[in-house]
Amino acid sequence: MNLTELGGWNTTCDRAFAPWAEAGFEAGRVALEHRGAYQLLTLAGELAAEIAGQFRHQAEGEHDYPAVGDWVVVQRQKGAPAMIQAVLPRQSEFVRKMAGGKTEGQVVAANIDTVFLVCGLDGDFNLRRIERYLVAAWESRARPVIVLNKADTCADLGDRLDQVAAIALNVPIHAVSAATGDGLEQLEPYLGPGQTVALIGSSGVGKSTLTNSFLGVPYQATQTVRDDDSRGRHTTTGRHLLPLPSGALLIDTPGMRELQLWTTSEGLGATFADIEELAEDCRFRDCRHQGEPGCAVEAAVEAGTLGRDRLHSYHKLQREQQWIDQRQDARAAINSKRRWKTIHKAMRNYPNR
Repeated sequence: MNLTELGGWNTTCDRAFAPWAEAGFEAGRVALEHRGAYQLLTLAGELAAEIAGQFRHQAEGEHDYPAVGDWVVVQRQKGAPAMIQAVLPRQSEFVRKMAGGKTEGQVVAANIDTVFLVCGLDGDFNLRRIERYLVAAWESRARPVIVLNKADTCADLGDRLDQVAAIALNVPIHAVSAATGDGLEQLEPYLGPGQTVALIGSSGVGKSTLTNSFLGVPYQATQTVRDDDSRGRHTTTGRHLLPLPSGALLIDTPGMRELQLWTTSEGLGATFADIEELAEDCRFRDCRHQGEPGCAVEAAVEAGTLGRDRLHSYHKLQREQQWIDQRQDARAAINSKRRWKTIHKAMRNYPNR
């Protein structure tokens, strides 16, 4: 076995790890994190690990800590967990804003090649939610693939596929049934040796059932969704990196009640490429598509070639990103002020020579 078989390892990792390798350190990939304890995949097998004190001291926030899928630098210890000394540069990362009022990004999965955006074709089907997930997926630098699960429950599958195709521009779409196995062969090309795939989606869309299908064993417990709204209950309680029989690695994640975006600089434009293209013909370069004269986007809405709901979703996600940007700028200013205060205090306490 070599490191590439554990997924996400490339020449960039080779260069970043070279100085550590010369010093006798080992590389491992985070397979599980729980309350500050980590389980790593290494060439020598699984390894329990913790974060080294110096690493913890230098980390500026949640985003800097090891996430499932990360490649890390570790040092073994006799009779104790190994120490994680550093995180190697990420090639991709699916990030969301942390739940609650904390203005900080949380890495859901790192070093992934493909994001399976799993959506149910039952009563929980939601085009606007798919758009939101697409923005985060494009921003992750991984390849988004939409997996429409529960096709066996959908009476108007063709119509649903057309609706998703209209908003998921240049994104592969696959209708499957994890419960019956129908259509799962469509996903096999993404699950080749050394490929890392993350399962992302709301609770109850069938991610655990898909995981069991890929593994060939009932690894994850499954639950039925509520009859009234087709919403699910959490069955996956943590993020796991799982080696598959195909040689791929799968990151299974808990269902999200709501995905709060963190950054959308590229993801918004990629998801709404149709609106961005129409905007090039607007009379004013800074047109906001909200009543300005000569707006090509609003003209498309009036002509029926662009859905009003889609434009509304675009505006909503833009406002959300502006709010996040303001919070991030304020947080950066506070952190900068705190660092300078620490520096000035240290200078005052430093003896004159």
